[in-house]
Amino acid sequence: MLGFDRITFDPNMMGGRACIRGIRVTVSFVVNLVANGMSIEEIIEAYPYLEQDDIRQALQYAAWLAEDIARSR
Repeated sequence: MLGFDRITFDPNMMGGRACIRGIRVTVSFVVNLVANGMSIEEIIEAYPYLEQDDIRQALQYAAWLAEDIARSR
C-alpha cells in the first residue's frame, strides 16, 4: 500500500479503520458521499476540513483495495 500518504490507521480512532489524515473521517464515509452523488466541490463545502487530494486519495485507496482483494482470491 505505497503512496497513500493521506490514509492513516490508528487502532485508537474509528476502530482502526482507514481514515483521512488522522482525523475522524473514514475513507468509507468519503467514498459513500461520492457514490451517493456528491461532487468533490460539494463535499469540501460540507466538510471544509477536507481537501481535494483527501477525496481523490480516498477513492484511489478504495480502488486499490478492491483490486487487492480481487487478486487475493
